[in-house]
Amino acid sequence: MKKVAFYTLGCKLNYSETSTISRMFEQKGYQKVEFNQKPDIFIINTCSVTENADKKCKKIVKEANKINPDGYVTIIGCYAQLKPQEIANIEGVDAVLGAAEKFQLIDLLDGFVKEPSGNKAKVYNQNIEEAVEYHTSYSLNDRTRTFLKVQDGCDYPCAYCTIPLARGGSRSDTIENVLKAAREIAESGVKEIVLTGVNIGDFGLQNGKRENTFLDLVKALDEVEGIERFRISSIEPNLLTDEIIAFVASSKRFVPHFHIPLQSGSNKVLALMKRRYKRELYVDRVNKIKELMPNCCIGVDVIVGHPGETDEEFLETYNFLNELPISYLHVFTYSERENTSALAIKPVVSMSKRAERSKMLHILSDKKRRFFYEEHLEDSFTVLFEEDVENGQMQGFTENYIRVTAKYDPILINEIKKIKLSNINENMLVEVEEVEVYETH
Repeated sequence: MKKVAFYTLGCKLNYSETSTISRMFEQKGYQKVEFNQKPDIFIINTCSVTENADKKCKKIVKEANKINPDGYVTIIGCYAQLKPQEIANIEGVDAVLGAAEKFQLIDLLDGFVKEPSGNKAKVYNQNIEEAVEYHTSYSLNDRTRTFLKVQDGCDYPCAYCTIPLARGGSRSDTIENVLKAAREIAESGVKEIVLTGVNIGDFGLQNGKRENTFLDLVKALDEVEGIERFRISSIEPNLLTDEIIAFVASSKRFVPHFHIPLQSGSNKVLALMKRRYKRELYVDRVNKIKELMPNCCIGVDVIVGHPGETDEEFLETYNFLNELPISYLHVFTYSERENTSALAIKPVVSMSKRAERSKMLHILSDKKRRFFYEEHLEDSFTVLFEEDVENGQMQGFTENYIRVTAKYDPILINEIKKIKLSNINENMLVEVEEVEVYETH
């Protein structure tokens, strides 16, 4: 029995796909092991959102070669689609598979037999236009929550982004398939599903035709028995409708937590980025959410140092975010990517300014998170407790994404319990009062 190990770089979507591919291996009789357990086959699922992700891929290949010089190293994912020949030239790589081929890798690589030393890596990589099939994917047995992919690809040509080049056009699963997967996940004992995709608000496109909407999907999922929580991973502000917000506010299973990409608080920079909204729409979406769900957690993606972003426009973004009732930021430093239109925009922001702006927004994010946590001290919420235990403490998230810590109790793992928030510790975790007192029925 050959042993196979997996390493995933990047987003929740990649984790869902790695997990699905690993189950395909196990169904074929392969033994899944940890990366350091001298596997016969290494599968590295890559990201290419930033230059750093590319460097990480090379480092992991080097580590795999150290662990087992005779191991078969296969690279899949976004970096593999964008730069297959570059990866094929990395010493120790045996095969590279693009977006249209990664789910066929067991058949394409037929036994994972290494070529004689000196032979170039096998490359299976069609034009991204060929990546039209949809592959249902979800993570399982990796953590307490499951990431369920409902949509792939993107039709939005944002100036800084390579995702359409790496994953192809927007396409979706059917509602029937998503419900089937959700029921399978429920049978495994998982309590929370995070819906993921490249542009999940665009859900409903199958074979180039719009069959359903994202609202249709969430309404159907809300009826799935056995799953106690659904969480929406990230949704574009122009696709987050009043109807979706109102449904989440009144639903049985969807939690009050939205992650909404902003990228810039300057309308001029948003136009340079080719985003499909202005800051006024973003304010409207945040206000609508807070009107219907005052306790709702709102996370924000923001990019600093995009070409053309002046000091004044960055401060516009900073002040915009500072005034909004949001809960935390995911801050990305702009990184030059080949074949993107942002490369033609001037002036280019210096690396030192990018770093300075990133630091300012990270500090703002910490302040926003602390303020959000402080607002809810002494309030009662439910927490899904996770398996990770450190120094006798276990952690979990409330429905509105407050990270809590409590004394370890094995009976609480993967259980949803009612708790009362007590105080914020030095690690920015919220301590809770005795869990047993606040048990749900």
